Amino acid sequence: MIDRVAAALAAQCEAVVVCGRQEAGFTCIPDWPEAGLGPLGGLAAALRRAGERGFTHILSAGVDVPDLPFDLAAMLAGEGGAIVESQPVVGLWPVSVGPVLEGFLESGGRSLYRFADHVGARRVELGTPLMNVNRPEDLT
Repeated sequence: MIDRVAAALAAQCEAVVVCGRQEAGFTCIPDWPEAGLGPLGGLAAALRRAGERGFTHILSAGVDVPDLPFDLAAMLAGEGGAIVESQPVVGLWPVSVGPVLEGFLESGGRSLYRFADHVGARRVELGTPLMNVNRPEDLT
């Protein structure tokens, strides 16, 4: 599944990074500022890395969403950040929200929806709902 997600992201991004775990064949970075923060730890790590490399945005997705559209970035483009309503880990984030996320985490924030609302990210409904594969039977 990670290969499918990576292929969709690579078609739209200059670099693909796996956050929070080691995965052979990919550039991998640890969650930031520490493990165990859920999706926000991965998002914080990706935003920091993107900022260090001069990128302006990141396109985020979980490995459990294997049917990402190859035009997702265009679908989410607009002012500020945006998340997919039914899959908030799937989003387009300006790197400028990185310091805001760091403060959010320091204050105990752990909800991706709450963080998205905190930074004014738009919630976007896609024409076709994305898969959310958590068990083998979700693939059928």
